[in-house]
Amino acid sequence: MTNEHLILKLNEALGWELRAINMYAHYAAYIRGIHRMQLEPHFTAEANESMVHSNIVRSAIVKLGGVAVTERNPMPIEHVSSYTDMLAQSLITEMKAAEVYGELMPMIEDAGDADLYDAIEQIYLAEVRSVEELGRLVE
Repeated sequence: MTNEHLILKLNEALGWELRAINMYAHYAAYIRGIHRMQLEPHFTAEANESMVHSNIVRSAIVKLGGVAVTERNPMPIEHVSSYTDMLAQSLITEMKAAEVYGELMPMIEDAGDADLYDAIEQIYLAEVRSVEELGRLVE
């Protein structure tokens, strides 16, 4: 495997993080009703977490000599008003991101970069936790 393949997959992860930043910021602004008290801080925290993740991934791309994407993943961000729809859309995004990070793990392990592996593993575990949490919220 070349750095090119790893950079492509890292850019895919970066695109999902950029999408998540926009989606969560949008949902934090639009959540209404009694659920706003819990979900606005949740969505804001998720947007901030995605910002941190995007910075880690972007730095890895630069370290490997690649060019980081600046556009988010093209999957449309649904403008919804129901908190259950917002949570369902969030779950889809987290599942997609977790899938990409799961695919990245063996690629990075094969590349032999222990520091990058540790950083991406932490992001992967955070994504898996988000999937589990959101799964419980949408039940």
